[in-house]
Amino acid sequence: MTKTWTRLAASFVAGAALLSMNGVQAQAGYPNKPIRMLVAFPAGGPTDVNARLFAQYMTDKLGQTVVVDNRPGAGGNVASTAAASAPKDGYTLLYNTSSFLLGALTYKSATHDPPKDFAPVARTVGVPLVVAMYPKVPASNMQEFIALAKKNPGGMNYASSGAGTIDHLAFAMLEAQLGMKLTHIPYKGTAPALTDLVGGQTQTFMTTLNTVLPFVQNKQLTALAVGSKVRSPLLPHVPTLAESTGIASVELTAWNGIVAPTGTPKDVIERLNQVVNETLKDPEFLKKLEASGAEPYGGTPAAYGKFLAEEQGRFAKIISEAGLERQ
Repeated sequence: MTKTWTRLAASFVAGAALLSMNGVQAQAGYPNKPIRMLVAFPAGGPTDVNARLFAQYMTDKLGQTVVVDNRPGAGGNVASTAAASAPKDGYTLLYNTSSFLLGALTYKSATHDPPKDFAPVARTVGVPLVVAMYPKVPASNMQEFIALAKKNPGGMNYASSGAGTIDHLAFAMLEAQLGMKLTHIPYKGTAPALTDLVGGQTQTFMTTLNTVLPFVQNKQLTALAVGSKVRSPLLPHVPTLAESTGIASVELTAWNGIVAPTGTPKDVIERLNQVVNETLKDPEFLKKLEASGAEPYGGTPAAYGKFLAEEQGRFAKIISEAGLERQ
C-alpha cells in the first residue's frame, strides 16, 4: 500500500477506533424515532433486497422502524451526498456498496470524501460476482474464453452496468492480469446489460450470483467462474476464478456495509454495530442470505474502516491502469 493509501487507512481506522470504544452506554433513548437507511440503487435490485432484509431485522432488535430510502443516480453519488450531509445523530445511515468509493473516484461531480465524511459501522454481506457467457459463444469454461479472447484482441466484448462500476472494474482487472483485450460496452444499470446478454447482443457480463442464477439454471446463460474464495453451494459445478485462471489471490465480490456521517456519536455507532453483528448470527436471517448466495461478514467498525481504505486503494490502482477518466 502506498503512503497515500496508508494515510487513508489511518484516517478510516483512527475514526473507527474512536467509535468502537468499549464500556460506553448507548445514547439515552436511542433510537426513539425511525431510522432512515439510504440505498444508492432502485428498489428490487440485489443491494436493495439485502438492505431491506437488514432493515427488517434491525427494526426488530432496535425497537424502532428502519426505513429504506432508495436514492439512485450518478453512480451512487446521490445517496452518498445525501448521507454525508445528513444530521450526525444516528438517524440517517448509508447502506453502501463499492459505489460509495467508486463514485468518489470516478465522478467529477462527487462532493463526498469517504474517509473524511463517513464513519464505518460494519461490513454486512458479500455476493460473489459470476462470469456469465452467452451460450452460443464457443467457450464453455474460462480457459477457452481466455484463449478465444487472446486469439482475437478487441474482437470480443463484455457488458457492464456502467463505466466505473464494480463489474466494469472487475473485468478490467481480469483483462490486465490475464493479458486479454476486450471491448467494453457500458449500460445504464444491471437490468439492460443482462437483457442484452441473454439476447446475444453482448457476449459476457460479470455480475452478482443472485442476479444471474435464474438465467444459468434455465440455461439461458453459461456460468464460467465465480469470484468467491470457494465454490458456491448454489453453483457447485462452477469453479472459482482462482481455480480457472491460476491467479491464486483473485477474489471478486460485491460487498455491502453500513456507514454513518462522521460525527455520529460513538455510542450510537457501537449500538448499531452490535445490532448488525447480532443480525448476522440470527439463524433465520442466515437462511435467507444463503438462499440468495450472499455471505455474512460482520466485525468491528475499525475492521470495516481498514477494509474500506484498502479497497479504495485497490480501486484507484485499477482505474489508473485501465486509463479511465473521471466522468
